[in-house]
Amino acid sequence: MKYYCIGIKGTGMSTLAQILYDLGNEVSGYDDTIEYKFTQKGLDERNIKIYNDHNHDLDKDTIVTFSVAFKDSHPEIKRVKELGLQIKKYNEIVGEITREFNTICVSGTHGKTSTSSMVKHILENSIGCNYFIGSGNGHVTRDNNILVIESDEFNKHFLAYYPTNTIITNMEKEHMECYTDLDDIINTFSSFASKTKEHIVACGDNINTHKLKVTQNITYYGFDIDNEYVIKNSHTTNEGEKFDLYHKDVLIGSFLLPLFGEHMVLNATAAIIMCMYYGISIDTIASLLKTFKNEERRFAETVIGNTIIIDDYAHHPTEIMATMKGARRKYPNKKLVVVFKPNTYSRVKDFTNEFITALNLADKVYLTEIDSNRELASDYPGVSSALILNGLKNAEMIDEDTIDKLLSEQGSVICFMSCASVSHLISAYKELLEDKKEQYESIS
Repeated sequence: MKYYCIGIKGTGMSTLAQILYDLGNEVSGYDDTIEYKFTQKGLDERNIKIYNDHNHDLDKDTIVTFSVAFKDSHPEIKRVKELGLQIKKYNEIVGEITREFNTICVSGTHGKTSTSSMVKHILENSIGCNYFIGSGNGHVTRDNNILVIESDEFNKHFLAYYPTNTIITNMEKEHMECYTDLDDIINTFSSFASKTKEHIVACGDNINTHKLKVTQNITYYGFDIDNEYVIKNSHTTNEGEKFDLYHKDVLIGSFLLPLFGEHMVLNATAAIIMCMYYGISIDTIASLLKTFKNEERRFAETVIGNTIIIDDYAHHPTEIMATMKGARRKYPNKKLVVVFKPNTYSRVKDFTNEFITALNLADKVYLTEIDSNRELASDYPGVSSALILNGLKNAEMIDEDTIDKLLSEQGSVICFMSCASVSHLISAYKELLEDKKEQYESIS
């Protein structure tokens, strides 16, 4: 079959395109963005054609799917409709794929990418697996029946999926442009989880996972002693997080995770339990966790001189707080600076106070204006980054033209955070640091 993916450089759409290609389909796509994005690595490896114009031919039997960031008024959407091509929703195509495999759906408001990546890493290097990670990373072969998929609750997409086994990392308010309230979120997760054929693993430290309305048994994990699987003796080392995992007061094993933050320990625990369910030994799991490297833009570090630059996908107040706590745990003696690009006007409107509380944990904050490719500023009058800025104790605005402000932060840990692209800001800052480093070395 032939598929045409509009918005193909988006994290989810890029992954879908790669998997459709791996399943033997002919795949091409369109994107507004001409410059290189990390999500196109897998597309380039497969020689999947990416168009940026509206003049190329499309066969009549082509199936079109598109990102929600593309509105009906977009020239390429209008063109495929005028051509009379069949259009299928992104999540419907993904759902059809999940139905064909023994599918592990990794869901939750936060931690989906890291947790699904850990499950994928352990299974891929033991019994093998297919994977669909929402960071532009996917691969499928018919030779293996297991599929690990990051299952997104945005627009209730995951209701189209068919999980064999399910992980739920947590549930809280997010994407309130798609949900009426927290009860709606919990009910939607319940509908999703109730489709699970075999096993549900959920973080018991999150109060909302106990409100799931499902008939399946749920295995709870976390730091709280009331969970079936309990994390104990968790502490930070130079190598990462070390912790012990107990099952009903019996030590299961001791683990080293080369990441930082208690949230990462929770994610790893979910992965451990799920992989045990698939018959992987504790020794194998522990050995493979030591070699785990997280996906793109998940606490990705660069060191230039005595400055630590961290690029992270965090965009919700809870995620921002978790990333900062992880940075504090790893670098307790350094100043913590945050460069944050808010994404979507609705999220800023819904979580202004929460953003202020989270960002005030930093020693200094630099904010950009809001980035949103699926919402219009005119629909949210009065909503801007100023809503957050006005509540911060030590903050100012920044953009690519004023990135030299960060030169005063040399020697700090500087966290660039957003689900929107901040690569141009990071590149500009790195260039300034390198230039300054070269100037110093030439003088000395």
